[in-house]
Formats: sequence, C-alpha cells, structure tokens
Amino acid sequence: MSETDLGNRRKRLRYRSWHRGCKETDLVFGPFADAHAETLTGAQVECFEALLDEADNDLFDWLTGKAPTPDRIKTDVWRMLEEFQRGKSKL
Repeated sequence: MSETDLGNRRKRLRYRSWHRGCKETDLVFGPFADAHAETLTGAQVECFEALLDEADNDLFDWLTGKAPTPDRIKTDVWRMLEEFQRGKSKL
C-alpha cells in the first residue's frame, strides 16, 4: 500500500468515524480517529475499517460492557480505543 493510498484511507477513517449515524458512537470514534488515525499502520487501518463496518448498537454495547466483545473484535486497535475511552472518562 502506497503512502498516498494510506493517507487517503486515514482521511476516510476520520470522516467515517464522525459520521456514523449514531451520535454516541460518533463521540467515541471521532475523537479517537482525530487522535490516532495519522499514526496507525496499514494493518491497523484495516482493523479500524473493519470496526467501522460493525453496527453502531453492537459497538456501543461492547464498549459499555452491555455485551461481551467478540474475540474477532479484540484487536490492538480495539484495545487502543478502549484505553482512549477510559482516559476520556477520567477527565
């Protein structure tokens, strides 16, 4: 993957993160993407894209602990997102 392609995918991630259709997940994924999209590796970009393909309700339930997070979701990007969210909630 070229650096230009990776840069374009990162831009799309930031946009998709803020425009999910569910304000609750926008407020989780948007700030995370703003903070981390530019430093994600190509593999991490792919993981993040896959997360954004999941249903908003599922994502929110997994993040809030209302439902167990499936093993297929527990990637390093998911762990980064959880840690980012924990840090925000301590403010």
